[in-house]
Amino acid sequence: MILGVLKEPGKETRVSLHPEAVKQLVGSGNQVLVEKSAGMQAFLADQLYEDAGAKIVERDTLLASAEMVFQIQPLEGSERSKLGKGKILIGVYQPLVARELMGEIATQGITLLSMDAIPRITRAQSMDVLSSMSTVSGYKAVLLAASHLPRFFPMLMTAAGTVAPAKVLVIGAGVAGLQAIATAKRLGAVVEAFDTRPSVKEQVESLGGKFVEVPGAVEDKAAGGYAVEQSEEYKQRQSEMLEKSIVKSDVIITTALIPGRRAPILVTRDMLVKMKPGAVIVDLASINGGNCEGTVDNETVQVEGVTIIGNSALPATMPEDATKMYSKNVHNLLKLLLKEDQLNLNFEDEIIKGTCITHDGAIVYGPLIN
Repeated sequence: MILGVLKEPGKETRVSLHPEAVKQLVGSGNQVLVEKSAGMQAFLADQLYEDAGAKIVERDTLLASAEMVFQIQPLEGSERSKLGKGKILIGVYQPLVARELMGEIATQGITLLSMDAIPRITRAQSMDVLSSMSTVSGYKAVLLAASHLPRFFPMLMTAAGTVAPAKVLVIGAGVAGLQAIATAKRLGAVVEAFDTRPSVKEQVESLGGKFVEVPGAVEDKAAGGYAVEQSEEYKQRQSEMLEKSIVKSDVIITTALIPGRRAPILVTRDMLVKMKPGAVIVDLASINGGNCEGTVDNETVQVEGVTIIGNSALPATMPEDATKMYSKNVHNLLKLLLKEDQLNLNFEDEIIKGTCITHDGAIVYGPLIN
């Protein structure tokens, strides 16, 4: 099969396939086309792709020739039209948010597989892009907070006296949150963490964090590891309990997302007023509105003396390792999709069925048609 790897638009620095994956795909009988300079921002020169067996081509040539096209960020409509019906497109499309776009892609006759729709089941863990990129985001969020905080993270014993350690609160103990806890502890901070899922308490404590528990949370195992909507009574108790931790924190990392819905507001303006001047919040839920009142996606703002960093593109700040991780996720999915250089779009397979958004002129993604 002819596979095409496109250069990413704008500030996106990652690339869909690493030369290591390209080498294996070529070795199994596929032809791989890579757009000129596609990997340069991830420190992957064209020569590395050529050495792996790929052919370097111009963008239009790739769009016209490739049967399966890879670009992490959504492909523009004018370029999708160059693909033609029956082509396969793989990227990160947020189907529950971009519903109108899904309809357009279906109308164009393109088969779309969205990597962020990979079912969160054991068999698909090696393909889980959300977890891979959350690992990067959780790590980088703490480093970003440390660079903006006007205080030290660790306790320091100096000739000028003792410097108290920073107090860090992590809201949401999923993959990003757990990585943030581990990173903040490595830097010497005192860490607390909150999550509506009581089952993560042990994981938080194993990393050295103190778990802030609010009794009465509803947990749904079918939610694939995400938090679920809670009752108004619980939300009130949660707000009261969280406020105690929020106002004494130097740094807050928020990660709470509910798929297909606006991120819940957990840090209100009233809480911001009570926080320490110079405190820093890194809001990893900014792409869906943010967990903090005042968050602006991909901007750093000052609200009531608190620095709020809304950044939904942290993986692009670590393009080398983020590319390796994303590429491995994609390559593992391709092991299901390609059998002896032939497309195996088996909708009986739970992973393929859950990842495919559009096919044969229609939307086939369950959450959009149920």
